[in-house]
Amino acid sequence: MTVTGQMLIGQQATLGTHGHIHGLNAATGQVLQPAFGGAAPADLERACALAQAAFEPYRLLPLEQRAAFLESIASQILELGDELIERCLLETGLPRARLEGERGRTVGQLRLFAAVVRKGGFLGVRIDPAQPGRQPLPRVDLRLRQIGLGPVAVFGASNFPLAFSVAGGDTASALAAGCPVIVKAHSAHPGTSELVAQAIARAARQQGMPEGVFSLLFDSGRDIGQGLVADSRIKAVGF
Repeated sequence: MTVTGQMLIGQQATLGTHGHIHGLNAATGQVLQPAFGGAAPADLERACALAQAAFEPYRLLPLEQRAAFLESIASQILELGDELIERCLLETGLPRARLEGERGRTVGQLRLFAAVVRKGGFLGVRIDPAQPGRQPLPRVDLRLRQIGLGPVAVFGASNFPLAFSVAGGDTASALAAGCPVIVKAHSAHPGTSELVAQAIARAARQQGMPEGVFSLLFDSGRDIGQGLVADSRIKAVGF
């Protein structure tokens, strides 16, 4: 896949117009191409609106579909092959063995959460049967289960460009719980972030997920990050 400098808002790749950032070669300080356009307030609004609209349809999908989506993300990340590692090497300066190991951890996390979703125990389902003969009044059955809170914002980590970033543990656990995710990419590795986001978007298309289940935003300052945290539609934030 090609690094384009574009964000992903739902399934739409779009070039941000609110300033820009560049990745840097961690070894030389050289500016890497392309430039990544920062999100504008309208981009943030659209991402949040899509995530909110996707929440109910996504969380109500059969658990098997949710698990298959997570596994598809893992497969798509592996399909990026050496392109992902090479870009990550440039932007972070981390050793290849460390990055390949971190990619394995990222894929493993996604597959682990898929297995947890399939088992269904995380729902914590409880049913207390009805007691129609109870005195002085009958009692209906009582039912309890865990559901996702709603859309989740995730901020990529500078020191873990894969395992704690775009498709890292925060994103994997939120998607497993039935929550759409909006990622604010870390400015230290924007190209790596875009490649992983493209993998998630392909998996979402292949598995027929609601459009707003995932978005990636770049921020040329602090406005978008602050706006994500402050937006009432965002129900949790992962750092």
